[in-house]
Amino acid sequence: MKIAIIKTGGKQYLIEEGKILKVEKLDIEEGKVIKLDTLLIADDKDVEIGTPLVKSKVEAKVIRHARSRKVTGVKYKPKTRQSTSYGHRQHFTEIEIVKI
Repeated sequence: MKIAIIKTGGKQYLIEEGKILKVEKLDIEEGKVIKLDTLLIADDKDVEIGTPLVKSKVEAKVIRHARSRKVTGVKYKPKTRQSTSYGHRQHFTEIEIVKI
């Protein structure tokens, strides 16, 4: 079993082949294959650690673009009894790891 650690959107993810994950929004069309920066590749026998990146790249297929569930919050100022509520829906891209 081969695993890798990739870096995208300022975050790092531990992945395997066939895994589907949600990452920060990427400006790539659905169905396209992208190559992601790799920090580490490991299998049963050896480990390849990059300084800072490994030369080989991980291929992933873009499945869809969407928005996550709404996160709501409230700001309240007690002496004036003033309240403000707000909501936010983060954009994300769902990708499937094709090849490590």
